[in-house]
Amino acid sequence: MIRMGSGAEFHEAGLSLGSNLGQSAAILQSAWKQLQNHPAIHPVALSAPYRSQPVDMVSVHWFVNAAALVWTTLTPQALLRELQAIEASHGRDRPVQGSRSRDRTLDLDLLFYDALILHSAELIIPHPRMQERLFVLQPLVEIASDRVHPLSGKPMRELLLDLEKNGINQIVEQLRWPR
Repeated sequence: MIRMGSGAEFHEAGLSLGSNLGQSAAILQSAWKQLQNHPAIHPVALSAPYRSQPVDMVSVHWFVNAAALVWTTLTPQALLRELQAIEASHGRDRPVQGSRSRDRTLDLDLLFYDALILHSAELIIPHPRMQERLFVLQPLVEIASDRVHPLSGKPMRELLLDLEKNGINQIVEQLRWPR
């Protein structure tokens, strides 16, 4: 957390952006623009896009993923609601809790919020599977390699190295943003 001259408290949040339906890269860019235009969210960095195979689901549609860093005055719960509103504005249809993952136009996940550890029915921070997912860690390391995972105490770059050493069977390829 950082306190600005105005007295406002800003919190650093890491986000994961993903899409595997429609013009995925353009959808991620649109979501980033919506984040930029929110008065309580201040963008810091957006990674390159990465193409990745679906994980923990069966689909012929590959994903485009990215990671973002923002500063926000929102609480974690309020930030989650804003992320879900942005998803809905892009046609995201959320399945019932506990149902299997499925194709989606936009998926925005809150990966971390400062060094907060939170486990509630609504939200788990840090994201419980981020250290298992190459499509999350690769873009995140690009923009926050020294950021420490609140539970493991390891920097993101070390989590990525650990995952790669374990021979994780995930295909992730860096792309370029469309113009």
